[in-house]
Amino acid sequence: MDLSAMIQLMLLTFLIVSALAVSFYKNLMQAILIFMGYSNIMAIIWLFLESPDLAITEAAVGAGVTSVLFFLTLKKTHMLEGTRDDG
Repeated sequence: MDLSAMIQLMLLTFLIVSALAVSFYKNLMQAILIFMGYSNIMAIIWLFLESPDLAITEAAVGAGVTSVLFFLTLKKTHMLEGTRDDG
């Protein structure tokens, strides 16, 4: 087994573990951070599959825009610590 195949197998393992971890974490902040990692791993896998356009899209949308929207949703619903206005 060559080095490239070993790296791809390791990335696939990390991808499966992170997908399962997102499902089981109770803390929403940790789940979002794991989801960002999932998106970055998926972008690297797209690069190995020689699809740089999909890799860039996955990195921008998956780890970038979607995560920002998740963080804003947590802030708006006061799920982040210190964001509740008790005024």
